[in-house]
Formats: sequence, structure tokens, C-alpha cells
Amino acid sequence: MDKWKCTACEYIYDPEKGDPDNGIDPGTPFEDVPDDWVCPECGVPKDFFEKLVE
Repeated sequence: MDKWKCTACEYIYDPEKGDPDNGIDPGTPFEDVPDDWVCPECGVPKDFFEKLVE
């Protein structure tokens, strides 16, 4: 699964970890994260994230 980076604060969404504090279970691909989810570090919307190329 791909990791995604917040373009505002550089927080990395790792699907293996999810975002349990905000209701996103580990193993949740970024595509399956709800559209109203926001960056847990800076609060910007999901569309501020870009796929990391590794």
C-alpha cells in the first residue's frame, strides 16, 4: 500500500498504521479514508495529500 504525504506539514499517512486516534483502522488504504478526514497534524483536507514515490 502506498504512503501519502501532507503537502502542508509533511505528515506521512502510512496505511499499515492508519490513524486510530481519528477512527482510521490500521490496514486502511488512503483511497478508503473518508473524504472528510483531515490531517491529524495540521488539519488540512485529504486533497492536500500526494502519493509518495518510493
